[in-house]
Amino acid sequence: MELEPLVILAALLSGAVVGLFLGTFGGGGSVLAAPLLIYAVGVKDPHMAIGTSAAAVAAIAAVSLIGHWRAKRVKWPCAGLFALAGIAGSVVGSQLALRVDGTWLLLAFAVAMGAIGLSMFRRPKGLGDPDVHITAAIMARIVPLGLLTGLAAGFFGIGGGFLIVPGLMMATGMTLSNAMASSLVSVALFGATTSANYAFAGHVDLPLAGLLLAGGAVGGVAGVQVARALAGRTALARKGFAAMIVGVAGYVGWNALLGIAATS
Repeated sequence: MELEPLVILAALLSGAVVGLFLGTFGGGGSVLAAPLLIYAVGVKDPHMAIGTSAAAVAAIAAVSLIGHWRAKRVKWPCAGLFALAGIAGSVVGSQLALRVDGTWLLLAFAVAMGAIGLSMFRRPKGLGDPDVHITAAIMARIVPLGLLTGLAAGFFGIGGGFLIVPGLMMATGMTLSNAMASSLVSVALFGATTSANYAFAGHVDLPLAGLLLAGGAVGGVAGVQVARALAGRTALARKGFAAMIVGVAGYVGWNALLGIAATS
């Protein structure tokens, strides 16, 4: 699309919002990227919005990951294996999504958003092993969970952090803080794989993705600082964020239903 000044500003601010939430919570923020592209930036094609947002989210997650890496919160062996297992799933999921009508895909996306928001109301376990090391038993749990999470992330064009964080905790027993940081490895790789599939189909706007990344880089750095500041109040902030996601899901779903009704 044509990059007019208002479009550029909207894309930069959208990227900053996504980066802020990705850096703060390690998941959930990426689900806002496609709706922001459609309703704030003005992208008309849902497939283009999802493909472009996946590319930007992958890069934003990578930027956010640097801060957590420096703080030594990332459990690389566990995070890497989870991500590698999920890449195959994200390839299959994104190929399936490209074959679904854009309006129906938005409706499915809205349902997934609602599920994400509601799942974030649950109280996550803060306890765990901060010194977890990968074992054969952990590997046997990580691989299938990573595969399924990658499938969902690829189909809906999201990073999948809301699934990756509890998945890593369940499979390895690591702490919530470690899981939030480690999840960004998968968010980055799943997004990159999904966007590559969409790019081959002509559904990625690289200049727009670059603007999202520019905004997201700033938001991601700020998010890491916010995560540190909210160390004792993460649960309350997470609930407020979850409520916002549920509200956006309702808006996206309603518009999708109107679009379906108009063409039927």
